[in-house]
Amino acid sequence: MELLPNINSPEDLRQLDQDLLPALAAEMRAFIIDIVAAKEGHLGASLGVVELTIALHYVYNTPDDRLI
Repeated sequence: MELLPNINSPEDLRQLDQDLLPALAAEMRAFIIDIVAAKEGHLGASLGVVELTIALHYVYNTPDDRLI
């Protein structure tokens, strides 16, 4: 099941069951790797914050809650 194409906003992310979040993280990592393979970019930093980014947007009501 592809999850990433259905995520268009933080609200879409929050609608997912928590059990699906690891699968979403895996899809995001694969997407980042594909992009970096096709173009130049920094891989390590992007892969390192996937779970953090998902968690922040899942827990907080972004964009109403501001992340600093």
